[in-house]
Order: sequence, then C-alpha cells, then structure tokens
Amino acid sequence: MKKILLTGAALLASAVSLQAQAERDYISIVGSSTVYPFSTVTAERFGRSTNFPTPKVESTGSGGGLKLFCSGVGSSTPDITNSSRQIKSSEIELCAKNGVIDVVELMIGYDGIVLANSVKAPRMDISLKELFLALGKMVPDAKNPNQLIENPYKTWNQINPAFPATAIEVLGPPPTSGTRDAFVELAMEGGCKQFPLIADMKKTDEKKFKAVCHGLREDGGFVEAGENDNLIVQKLAATPNAFGIFGFSFLEENQDKVQGSIVNGKEPTYDAISDGDYPVSRSMFVYAKKAHVGVIPGLQEFLLEMTSKRAMGEDGYMSEKGMITLSEDKRKDVEETARTLRVLKAK
Repeated sequence: MKKILLTGAALLASAVSLQAQAERDYISIVGSSTVYPFSTVTAERFGRSTNFPTPKVESTGSGGGLKLFCSGVGSSTPDITNSSRQIKSSEIELCAKNGVIDVVELMIGYDGIVLANSVKAPRMDISLKELFLALGKMVPDAKNPNQLIENPYKTWNQINPAFPATAIEVLGPPPTSGTRDAFVELAMEGGCKQFPLIADMKKTDEKKFKAVCHGLREDGGFVEAGENDNLIVQKLAATPNAFGIFGFSFLEENQDKVQGSIVNGKEPTYDAISDGDYPVSRSMFVYAKKAHVGVIPGLQEFLLEMTSKRAMGEDGYMSEKGMITLSEDKRKDVEETARTLRVLKAK
C-alpha cells in the first residue's frame, strides 16, 4: 500500500471539518450485498442490546461502497463499508487523496460464489473450463484453438453433450459488485488459463490476458441482474432453465428454491469452502474509518460486537446466516484489531 501523508494543516482542517459535520448520531454502513446480511443482523442486535441507535446498512456493492467510503471524512460520508473482496491499491490512494488516512481492515469470514439454478431443474456438474466457455466474451475457436472468436455457444449442450439442451442464461452481478470481481478472478480466470493460447498470453501480455479472462459475454448469455441477490433467487425460482451467480449465504437461506452446481467436482458446502476445496471461495471484509471513532457514537463498540465470539464465532449468529467462520485464533486476532484500531500499513 502506498502511504500518502497529509500536511499538519490539512490534517487539522480535516479534523475540524469532521467535528463540525458530526451531526449524525447513528452508524452509516454501505457496501457489499454479500456482506449485507451479516452487517444487518449485527446492526439489529447492536441496536437492541445497547443504548446506541441501530446502524443504517445499505447495499451498494463492494466497489460502490468503497467509492463512497473513500470520498472523505465527516458525517456526510459512511463510517464503514462492507466488501466481498480486499480493498484495491487504487481505492487506498483515492481514500488518502480525500483525507481518509487511517483505515481499519477486518476480515470477518469466508464465502463461496455459487452457480445456482432452480431445484425443479437438473443439477449442473461443471468444470471451470466449461464455465468460461459458457460465459466468456471471447473464447478459443473449437476448430482452430490458436484463434479467439466471439462466443458461439448458445445452448449448454453445445459445450458438453451431457449438459441440458437449453439456452445459456446466467444472471449475475454488475461490475460494481465484489461478487463479480471475485467470480471473474477465481472462476473465469481459473477456467480460461487452462487453454494453452490464453495461458501463453499471460506470459506475454498480462493486460490482454485479463481482458480475455475477465470479459463476460454481452449477447444475452450473461445478464446483469443488479446488486440484490434475493431478486436473482426469485428469478431462478420462476425460470427453471436459468442460472444465477451469488454468495453461498443466499444459497443456504433458499435451499427450498435453488441448488448450487458442482464445480470442478466439488459441492459448494460449508466445509468445502472453509477448507478451500471449493474452487470459487473468497474472504469477506469490513473497513472502518478510525477518524470517525469517538465522533460517531458507538462506532468502535459496533466493531467489537461484530468481531465478538457471539457474532463471528463458530456458533455465532452470523454463522446462522450462512457466514463461513474464521478459526478461533484468527477471530481473536481480528477482534484485537478492532480493539486497538490497528490500521492498514504500507506494503
């Protein structure tokens, strides 16, 4: 991480501005739709069990949340942002440019990204390579593997005869979503680099490699369905031939409606994700502004609640919502970060 220092005058002005704007008495949280259920349940319990107002939680997507979070300090900006991916160096620089210097990073658990469909339809058993062929914008030509072409596959069985003879229709998150970021990095890139043509490209042209591997088709095979994963679940229940991409917690909460595909021979289960066996797994984060602690009432107390054993532990209330928990040693380390407000250090 690049360290950007403000002058003493700028820091003083920022602090004065923050104090002047501290008219809000509740915690403002934005960010990832995947982390949203965990922040929401924590906020509700925090509001019931303390004298502080219940925090306001909004689902804006990881990228959108970090953009709001890094826009500055003061009560007109969020105190916390949820993210289903780690903060990018460009976002750290944006934060620093706008006076958000001391950022506290808390890894709160793990999640898997699932390719799900209706329980009324056959369950898919697919490899990452086949998934890339289904969703990639540009894919290797089956007749000439040394050439990339616009995705020609219209139905699943054109990729694998064992797949259903139904149109490829996958509902997924928009570019502002951390789920989208993690999916293209873990699933799409994991599949596309199995093709020699694209694997060689990684060695010679990293930018082109990323463009090919992360490029999702725009001909209707992949449909951006917004940040609300619950809406995707509803659409899958009503459209048995469609598939959707979302976090494991939404699969857990809707097992009566949807089922997760087997990917590379691994089912999306709690144990497979926590062990790292399921190939599309990721970490989830919460970022907080140290400058807002002591100004926005209850901010540090909320962070301590979220990282407590009763919330984040193996039998905690976030695990009841589908959170895949950290080991107890890791959880204690995260709780200590919340207690000491340890900030991100320069890399």
